[in-house]
Amino acid sequence: MTYKETLDWMFAQLPAYQQKGKVAYNGKMDNIRAFSTFLNHPETIFKSIHVAGTNGKGSSSHMLASILQEAGYKVGLYTSPHLKDFRERIKINGKTIRKKKVVGFIEKNKAFLEEHQLSFFEMTVGMAFDFFASEKVDIAVVEVGLGGRLDSTNILNPEVALITNIGMDHLDMLGDTLGKIAKEKAGIIKEGIPVVVSEYQEEIAEVFHNVAVSKNAKVIFAEKVIHKTFKTSLLGNYQSKNVKGVLAVLTELKDYKIKKKHIKRGLKHVVKNTGLLGRWQILNKKPFVVCDTAHNKEGLTYVTEQLAQQDFNELHMVLGFVKEKDLDSILPLFPKNAHYYFCKPNIMRGLDVGILVNKAKMHALKGESYNSVDKAFKAALKTAGKKDLIFIGGSTFTVAEVV
Repeated sequence: MTYKETLDWMFAQLPAYQQKGKVAYNGKMDNIRAFSTFLNHPETIFKSIHVAGTNGKGSSSHMLASILQEAGYKVGLYTSPHLKDFRERIKINGKTIRKKKVVGFIEKNKAFLEEHQLSFFEMTVGMAFDFFASEKVDIAVVEVGLGGRLDSTNILNPEVALITNIGMDHLDMLGDTLGKIAKEKAGIIKEGIPVVVSEYQEEIAEVFHNVAVSKNAKVIFAEKVIHKTFKTSLLGNYQSKNVKGVLAVLTELKDYKIKKKHIKRGLKHVVKNTGLLGRWQILNKKPFVVCDTAHNKEGLTYVTEQLAQQDFNELHMVLGFVKEKDLDSILPLFPKNAHYYFCKPNIMRGLDVGILVNKAKMHALKGESYNSVDKAFKAALKTAGKKDLIFIGGSTFTVAEVV
């Protein structure tokens, strides 16, 4: 198979959460355990840091990888979803896995994948772990896909675990309260392995404390212990919370020599070292165009606060969401005096633009609808003046179509 044929098979043959949502979530670990056994347990061959959370886990994973690279280590990085190319998910020292490796892995293991009906995510985790083991990485930073307890990445036994932030997202799968969601995320806490929690959220701190105690694991609330931080090249006020979590993880990481200069350089060169996209990413200066992959109430609260601090004449908002989002909690966050360009991201889970327009009207957000993200963005560019600001977001998949 060619690289494109391989990806088409991975997406079409078996359910992918990225495309289909809840129908692809099986909530079981049986498949990934069986696949790990078939691959000779690659996750036991390399050391790792395991990162979960509702918001900030992607940025935090990239920060950790960048700092470890600056310290001279060979660093694997597994994240999801991808924005432009599937290979963004699997990197070593910022370089994506080669197309030939992707094709070869699927061809070699295709019979097993078909027989056991692995999901897209399960086979991708197996691919990443097998790649990191074969390339003998010094350490891998691995981001949880969804939740934690039943996530395929949770076969890891890491050096340190990090949980960034807990918010109301994926309620249909993780639970309808912060406490229930926190318990799912706390499922990555392992026996005797320290866990860092980036943000101290009073209503759920006890959940992490209790799980950690039951596992004889040290729990560190970064906001309580990290007082001096460093600047990062990742834009967005919300990154300061992520930095504290990252610094606390580094203090718990034994047998790795990481100096202050590595931390400073690593945080300064996150994008350069790792290729991270879509976090308050500036696409143009005149007009000022920025996109952000925040897609739930907590993440979008930070983003709208950041927007309010910018200096511009008029604000233009290109918005597209996926079907399962709770728009009644999200849409009130957006400013009512902006010009809106509503659209649907080009995936099966994309929310119909007509539904979005009607919901937006209920929250006094007025604008036009477009049948693609590209057309909405072009309309905003055509309308905006040089001193205006255009924001693109609402979903990772909306951002993916413009970066």
